Amino acid sequence: MADKIVLAYSGGLDTSVAIKWIKEKYNLDVIALTIDVGNERDFSAIRQKALDVGAIKALVVDAKDSFVNEYVFPALQADALYEAEYPLATALARPLMAKLLVDTAQGEGASAVAHGCTGKGNDQVRFEVSVNALAPGLKIIAPAREWGMTREQTINYAQRHGIPVPVTVASPYSIDENLWGKSIECGVLEDPWVEPPEEVFTWTKSAGETPDKPDYVEVGFEKGIPVTIDGQELNGVSLIQRLNGLAGRRGVGRVDHVENRLVGIKSREIYEAPGAKVLLQAHQALEAMTLSKSQLRFKQKVAQEYADLIYNGLWFTALRQDLAAYVKSSQRFVTGIVRLKLFKGSSSVVGRKSPFSLYSYGLATYDKADVFDQSASPGFIHIWGLSARTQAQVQKIDGDKGIDVSQ
Repeated sequence: MADKIVLAYSGGLDTSVAIKWIKEKYNLDVIALTIDVGNERDFSAIRQKALDVGAIKALVVDAKDSFVNEYVFPALQADALYEAEYPLATALARPLMAKLLVDTAQGEGASAVAHGCTGKGNDQVRFEVSVNALAPGLKIIAPAREWGMTREQTINYAQRHGIPVPVTVASPYSIDENLWGKSIECGVLEDPWVEPPEEVFTWTKSAGETPDKPDYVEVGFEKGIPVTIDGQELNGVSLIQRLNGLAGRRGVGRVDHVENRLVGIKSREIYEAPGAKVLLQAHQALEAMTLSKSQLRFKQKVAQEYADLIYNGLWFTALRQDLAAYVKSSQRFVTGIVRLKLFKGSSSVVGRKSPFSLYSYGLATYDKADVFDQSASPGFIHIWGLSARTQAQVQKIDGDKGIDVSQ
């Protein structure tokens, strides 16, 4: 009896071919594990396809709640955005998938796990670093990295073996999607000079097709977690789905990004993330009201580090846990409501309020309600500028003239 392997199975080209290839190459019985993180696919059909291709068992796990509450919302609280563009949708799903791969392998008595990642992308790192952190003894097989076939050759392999795949040479896009966003690459998108064809966008309308009147949405937060849309309380999954629809119909959430991959190459990536765009923007606006200047400045540094950790596949590390503890603490008073305007492909914050707001009308206003003591300013300026004044007197700083450092 052959040993068993658990394959992270999407139903796409590479993982469909991998079922057949693993049996041929390694003589392992494949258990296909499909994980629902908001892919919105026909999972019964995907499960049946895995069995038809040759899997001895096909499992489907609904992980949407876990994905949102344990991965997406902590990243949102951290304001994690890779290179100021990518909300990390795929990157956030991979550690969860790796954990479920490990859990399933241990439950099924499998000696190995497999994924469909190539040797040029980031996902291979995310899967394998996570699996090794959780179960160092498990063997990992990466068929698409090993078999050395081009994408066209992989399609031909599938056709020769009667494996149905949703990709053709004429439509070669590689797509990954979950509740937090959708990524599209390959094909004409590999030329960064070419404008993305409208056919690649399925979550968002083009700005020209959106209504001529703006739409407004109010997002309510409790301790940095979104809990309401327009006053209606929703669970995390439903809330993100609602925003994906509202913002997507207004053309919000398209990203065209030349990205620095972990493996050292630049890659042109197209993303759709309407809900993530709105929530990240709203969360940052609420933090601007409820965190002090020093908290905000430090948290921006944490946000970049947190985003890099996620992107680089280091979710299951002590550093990520340490940063998560700080982020959670920073969210104690990030509670309130943010109003956003959605119009012609853009989202903008137009209102915000919080019971813990550090914004004081009496201090900020210039009208008769002003309570700021302006008579204290001269003394403040005198002390604040003391070091600059002292240095100028001693070292004779000479205006805009450059300093000759050649001496």
